[in-house]
Parts: sequence; structure tokens; C-alpha cells
Amino acid sequence: MKVHPERRGSRAVSKNETAVSTGSHGRAFPIAGIGGSAGALEAFTQLLKHLPADTGMAFVIVQHLDPDHESSLPSILSRATTMPVCEATHGMAVEPNHVYVIPPNATLQLSRGRFDLKPRDRSRMPHLSVDCFFKSLAQEQHEGAIGVVFSGNATDGTLGLEAIKAAGGITFAQDKSAGNDSMPRSAIASGCVDHVMAPEAVAVELSRIAAHPYLRGDLPRLPDDSVAIPAPAPGGSRSPRARREAPLQGYAKIIAFAREQTAVDFSLYKPSTIHRRITRRMLLSRKNTIDDYARFVAANPDEFKALYADLLISVTSFFRDEAAFDVLKEKVFPRLAAETRSGPLRMWSIGCSSGQEAYSLGMAFMEATAKLADRAPAFQIFGTDLNETLLSKARHGLYPKSVAAEISPERLRKFFVEEDGGYRVIKALREVCIFARQDILVDPPFSRMDLVSCR
Repeated sequence: MKVHPERRGSRAVSKNETAVSTGSHGRAFPIAGIGGSAGALEAFTQLLKHLPADTGMAFVIVQHLDPDHESSLPSILSRATTMPVCEATHGMAVEPNHVYVIPPNATLQLSRGRFDLKPRDRSRMPHLSVDCFFKSLAQEQHEGAIGVVFSGNATDGTLGLEAIKAAGGITFAQDKSAGNDSMPRSAIASGCVDHVMAPEAVAVELSRIAAHPYLRGDLPRLPDDSVAIPAPAPGGSRSPRARREAPLQGYAKIIAFAREQTAVDFSLYKPSTIHRRITRRMLLSRKNTIDDYARFVAANPDEFKALYADLLISVTSFFRDEAAFDVLKEKVFPRLAAETRSGPLRMWSIGCSSGQEAYSLGMAFMEATAKLADRAPAFQIFGTDLNETLLSKARHGLYPKSVAAEISPERLRKFFVEEDGGYRVIKALREVCIFARQDILVDPPFSRMDLVSCR
């Protein structure tokens, strides 16, 4: 569960890793994924009507379609825009100033700037076509990913928007103008939506951000080894070194301000991550230079709070990388359960975000020891994180209904209670999970732990 920004020493990031797609002329451009279901046709139409034809973006519309009937969506939407509108095909290259529509009976993803289409799975589980495309968009585009969730039933799109925001992209959800508000309401409730707007307002905002230096890749990048404030260059502000390092002063001032406000030293973390998070907030706050944003964030507590939350990168899910939990159930937990101890077995989930990993550890342990009945040892799980807002969510244990896509039906029945607005972890599991704020770089560690999960 990656909650702290990535530390230096992680895998190297090339200069182009965070770049957006490049078209046939080699120019980088962002891609907007637009998802919807029932009632979304009007939203798609209004969006395209109000979009200029030369934003430099590509637009991919993913609607829930009847798998057994041809779609007339491309021809309908072509009446609303002068941009070319076509159905996506396997291997087709994505180009700017084009609109692409998912075909029926298909799962659509991006791979190296081209569409990857596979036949739709005919299982009984809901087909989450929007989540599927958004997740690939986030992985492919990083900060060049834009996700929009319009009218529709159920929760498809929420997990995808979470992935886009975690990758540094921008997220939208339709406001009360949605004919069916389940999809946008689920996304908004997850806390991953940057803008809640009507479709025509989304078009205006997309037009604005299309020209921002963040999406063009024109903002100065941090050096690979530091985000500390550079020492003043000899010769003052007019020297070549001073001019070269001047933009970096803005980043460093923000890091120093964050340390002053929170006692968290982000200068120890991966510079490319820090750069991406700060410049993302620049775009959202309509600041075009790092110095302007440094002044803005110092003068606006709400903006600093939003930046701080972005820097903590709350990426998590239930049973993330499930093979690791399988090993715990099959090998580790039976061994721990067999050991003699005077008190409860103690586990520590470091960087627990909103609690999914801690609760997943508890569920896995209860499953592994179910056959022991009364002989199963008592256990406690300590979940720690820097973000108090996320810790509060973890303590309440209430998650949006979109988590049903992460959890098997059996686990959902056994470990959750359905409530209005989501699923809550059962009381027996919540009572053994203790959540607290902790910075592992400076705070003393918990002691006498039987298992530590630092993922």
C-alpha cells in the first residue's frame, strides 16, 4: 500500500517515463477517458458540442453497450463535433483531436499508444469496462491521463479514477445534471474526484488545462538527487547557474513549508514523484509557474491540505497483489498460530492508507485459522499512516460499493455488512484493528511484533 512518496533508491525513472502519448508527428498529448452508462448519451453530446476541435487531446468514450447489437454511438456523436469520430479497433494508434468509441462486446485498453481490444468476458460478474480502460490509461499516460465519469448506474469508473489520480492525472465526475447519478456519486464518495461539473463545464475546463505547461511537459524538473534548496549561485540572480536553478527554488520552498507545517521532510523522497504531485496541484489551482504556486500554497491552508494529501499518494485496495496474501494464509499464519505466546498475536501494517491492507490481513488470518475454532489465537493489527483523514476512514471501516469488484462474494458476505452508501467491515474485525498516525522515519517503532507488512 504505497502511502509515503517513493523513496530514493526505487527503480530508476527515465526522463520520458511520465511523458504522455505521442502522435504520428511525435508531439506529446494527453488522453481523456470518458465513461458512462444509462443516461450518458446526453452528457457525451454536450461535452463534444462545447469542446474545441483543436485541444490537442484525444477522447475515448467508454459506454456500457449491449454486447449483441451494433452501436450507433459513433454516428450520433459525430453530429456534435467536427473532430473525427470512429469506433476503436485493435492496434489502432491514438491520435490527438480525435474521438474514439468502444465497440460492443469488447474490453478496451491502451498499450503503447494503441488500442488493445479483447472479447468481453461473459461471466455473471458485472463488466467493468470503464474501470478497465481507466486503469490502463493511468498506467500508460501517468499525468497525461484524464478520467471523466458521467451518468450511469452502479459503480463502474470509481476504481479507475482512483488509479488515474494516483498516477498524477486529473479526474472529473458529473454533477447533479446526471440522469442516473450512481456512477458519479460513487466516484465522488471515494474522494478521488478533482472536479464535479456539468458536461459543458467539463469541456471548458478541459480546454483550459490542455494549454497548461503541466500537460505539455514544459515545467522545469527536479534533479534526480535532491529537492533541497540550492545554495545561492556565485554572481547573484543574473548568473547562468542562478537562472538555471531559480525555478527549483519554488519546489524547495514548498518542501520547506511542508516540513514546517507537518514535520514531514519530503526532501528525502523521490524527486520525480514530488515534481509530479506539486505540478499537478499547480494545474488544478490555475498557477502556471512554480513561484506563483509556492506563494499561493503558503497563503492558502486549504490548498496546502490538498497538496499534502496528494504528496502522501494513497494507493490501496483490498487484497492487493493477492498472491502475497495466499502465502500468508498457506505458510505464515499457520506457523504463527501454532506458536505458544502469552498475549495476542500482533501485526503491523505500515502505510495503511484508508485501512484496506490492515483489514485484508485480518480477513486472511481469520480464514487461515478458521478450522482451529476455539484454539485460534487472539490477534491485534496496528495500522499506521501519516494521513489523519485516511486513518479516520480506516477506523470507520465503511467503503464504497465499488469495493465489491475487489472482494470475492464469499468474503463480502462473511466480513462486511451492507449499509446505505457502501459496505462496512464487521464489528469483530474492526475491534481488533487499531489505527494511529506515525512517521516511520522519525517516530519510534512498535515493539513485540509477530508480523510487519511494509508494502
